[in-house]
Amino acid sequence: MAKWGGFLIFMLLAATFAWWGTGAIPPQYNPWAPLTLDAPPTLVTRYKLRGLESQPQRCFALLETARARGMIGWRHQPDGGGECPLHDRVRVANFGAIALSGPFLASCPLALRSVMFWHQRGAKLAGQLQGSALTRIDHIGSYACRNIYHRSEGRRSEHASADALDVRGFRFADGQRINILKDWPEDGQRGVLLRELFYQGCPYFGNSLGPEFNAAHADHFHLGVNGFGLCR
Repeated sequence: MAKWGGFLIFMLLAATFAWWGTGAIPPQYNPWAPLTLDAPPTLVTRYKLRGLESQPQRCFALLETARARGMIGWRHQPDGGGECPLHDRVRVANFGAIALSGPFLASCPLALRSVMFWHQRGAKLAGQLQGSALTRIDHIGSYACRNIYHRSEGRRSEHASADALDVRGFRFADGQRINILKDWPEDGQRGVLLRELFYQGCPYFGNSLGPEFNAAHADHFHLGVNGFGLCR
């Protein structure tokens, strides 16, 4: 908690000095400005994203705006009980023009972080590096009622609350397919694209785990909500 308090004090001081110097603080550096879908992932933006985890109404308002702008297709998911109860979850069908291998269940913060990344950086970056538009994201799911690494004991995985999506590959308008397990080790264009997508996405998520983290993530990117930009 002390770390976050120190960070907030630093941001407030930085914003104050910026205001004194220019008379205006850019929204992405202004801790008091409302979060917007187009806000670059500065430290202040990331702090605001983290705050939405305890502000579901604000999160859903942004997600509704994203849907109205054609950035994402989603619908509310009925609450569920059991060992891993779910509340205020959504089912994501697409990221606008970017299709998915199948709908996935998500917390509002996961859906919002994802749509911000794919529309701010991900789709454009993939298209530039591949020379063809990104048309589909292949994934292996988001929700599974289990502990981390399927252990019989220990803490719950982010997947137990639909707070993380595992992405395994991408498809493009010209028919090309890129697979993380097969193409991540390559030094050529495909490997470069995957590494750029992974590292450029890190500021948008609480934690991003990829093939270099451990063998369990050799075939996918784990993009989760918890944390503050862990990138491994």
